[in-house]
Amino acid sequence: MKFRFLLLFVLFGFFTFNAQKKDFSIEDVVLNSYSTLAPENLQKLNWFTDINRYFWIEKDVIIFEDVDGKKDKLTLDKINQILISKGFEKLNSLHSLYSLSKEEVSFSEPNRFVKIQLNSGNVAEIKFSNHEFDSWEISKNQQFAVANLKNNIWFVDQFNSFPITNEENPDIISGQTVSRNEFGISGGIFFSPNNQKIAFYQKDVSNVTDYPIVDFTDVANRPAKLHNIKYPMNGMPSEILKIGVFDVKTKNVIYLNTNGEKEQYLTSVTWSPDEKYLFVAHLNRLQNHLKLFRYNASTGEQEKLLFEEKSDKYVEPENTLYFLPGSNDKFLWFSERNNWNHLYLYDIDGNLIKQVTNGNWIVQSIDKMISNNEFVITATKDSPIEKNQYLVNIRNGNISKIVKENGTHNLLFSENGKYFIDKFSSFTIPKEITLNKLSGEIVKILLKSKNPLENYNLGKQKIFTLKASDGTDLFSRLIYPVNFDSTKKYPVIFYVYGGPHVQLIQNTFTFGRYDLWFHLMAQKGYFIFTIDNRGSDNRGLLFEQATWHRNGSIEVEDQLVGVNYLKSLPYIDSERFGVFGWSYGGFMTTSLMLRSNNAFKVGVAGGAVIDWRFYEIMYGERYMGTEATNKAGMEETSLLNYIPNLNGKLLLVHGTSDDVVVWQQTLSFLAKATTLNKRVDYYPYIGSKHGVGGKDAINLYQKITEYFLENL
Repeated sequence: MKFRFLLLFVLFGFFTFNAQKKDFSIEDVVLNSYSTLAPENLQKLNWFTDINRYFWIEKDVIIFEDVDGKKDKLTLDKINQILISKGFEKLNSLHSLYSLSKEEVSFSEPNRFVKIQLNSGNVAEIKFSNHEFDSWEISKNQQFAVANLKNNIWFVDQFNSFPITNEENPDIISGQTVSRNEFGISGGIFFSPNNQKIAFYQKDVSNVTDYPIVDFTDVANRPAKLHNIKYPMNGMPSEILKIGVFDVKTKNVIYLNTNGEKEQYLTSVTWSPDEKYLFVAHLNRLQNHLKLFRYNASTGEQEKLLFEEKSDKYVEPENTLYFLPGSNDKFLWFSERNNWNHLYLYDIDGNLIKQVTNGNWIVQSIDKMISNNEFVITATKDSPIEKNQYLVNIRNGNISKIVKENGTHNLLFSENGKYFIDKFSSFTIPKEITLNKLSGEIVKILLKSKNPLENYNLGKQKIFTLKASDGTDLFSRLIYPVNFDSTKKYPVIFYVYGGPHVQLIQNTFTFGRYDLWFHLMAQKGYFIFTIDNRGSDNRGLLFEQATWHRNGSIEVEDQLVGVNYLKSLPYIDSERFGVFGWSYGGFMTTSLMLRSNNAFKVGVAGGAVIDWRFYEIMYGERYMGTEATNKAGMEETSLLNYIPNLNGKLLLVHGTSDDVVVWQQTLSFLAKATTLNKRVDYYPYIGSKHGVGGKDAINLYQKITEYFLENL
């Protein structure tokens, strides 16, 4: 087997061990990983909405600065003086800052939205406490809000409030996210560009199965409380979607005449700039046939089918339409129709004008529309493990990189697009924040973070590629034990996720609970290994779809490429391989313990999928189909069928209130393992959902650590 090294780097001093440096504690991993042990940052950093001035917060002060360097500030005391003088409640902190412009500043608190005119001192407030709204979203002009109250939505401004929908049936829900946040959906409210109309999702979940979540947390309750949630399980009835449109002036609501398949998905909801049209992508339940329609926003009538996209596997729309500045009839559309996610220019009658980007790389996002001829994208053009930005010229197709250093860049653009703030990190740079011109020229360094881990004992890291069975490069990372001695043999812990839309190996500075735990285990004498197998993100559709209808099979094969490589190293103990992962990574951990011919001695799986028949429709049917369409695949990937293969030590942990990967998944594994007299270690976290937080997280990481120390 051939192994090819892409690059090798030393992230921290390894051969010059300093006895005064510290080891990580579990408290560091859980409590400090996103605070004192994270790179420095500028809090709430953003641009003024109307001028080339940016701001950030330091304690109780908003600091703002012009691009030419002129500074000023606004204090919490000053803001509270204005509020109190006008008879309003004061703010507790500045961290509820919503927006800042030359003329006004606004704040978003749980029960109110407050806007202050900076010159006059006038205050406008929208209060949400009268009806105990569940959530709310402010309009683009900040004149009103749409609030969620149980299953209905309300119009709320500073003068009055009234219901937009008034459904008595609690299973008909308006204004909330749908399709379990798949297809790029993150909310249920869509304000029109000029705030004259509001589109909203409405879902009917009457036919969706009630799924029991038992609340054991209140020890005073006898018996425990039952909370039913709507969980559309694979192959069972799904929610039925509609899209409503509320006219702010007339107070009327119409619904789009969407027609089509009863349980279809509706996504990519986009207003035309002139508010005449709504564009909606229809996706069939099989998720292999997309249709983009144009609707009349006043009548709700379906006016035109713009185009269709089909696949023998799946089509996955995740973006809205991006209209060119100043244009009501030309937009950019994301599509993976040729394997790579690229941009296509269309008119509103569905005529393809041109493919705008092309190549063996993907466009990850559109960051800024500069003009009707230029825009900025984030893309993998230079490397699939980096996030770099490029200026794209629609007319001539030229693409020019506007960031200098290779790594991970996140840009914030000024309103006119002439400047951007670059938040940058790489393998060796924790964080640098700079002010840049559109050309990429650095105007000023705003922050250069110290290495938050410089006082800790850290082992060498290397990033490299291995070859999958089909010759595909698989990016990998290896963290060496602290005080590594090449004459000794060491155990290895694999950290795995392996599923769609996640990429673990990236050219960025790594920190957080998982990464600090890796270093903690390296301090205790373990190698930590990670490989992004086929099926993971940012490598093109063919790479991702290699696992289609066989979740866990190709992924195990690719993880074993890592096993074989590590076994070739003289300082690896080939009898001591462990594996840890959560969610899809929990599924992969359990798969590796059962389907790798005993390559792994110890595994810890958190919130693990065991059988895709128990998972939800939107994600599960895209990648695995149903019992009716993919019975062989369901049998092949169900881990219940491999329990007889368990010979190592396996610890399953699960939150008892998990509403993503339901508790039934690992309980079913435990039940069958007991029947087969296979011993499994098991720990439920009472009341936890898909993750474990708070004080329970200290217990969790201590448990995981001790499990490997005692068994590997």
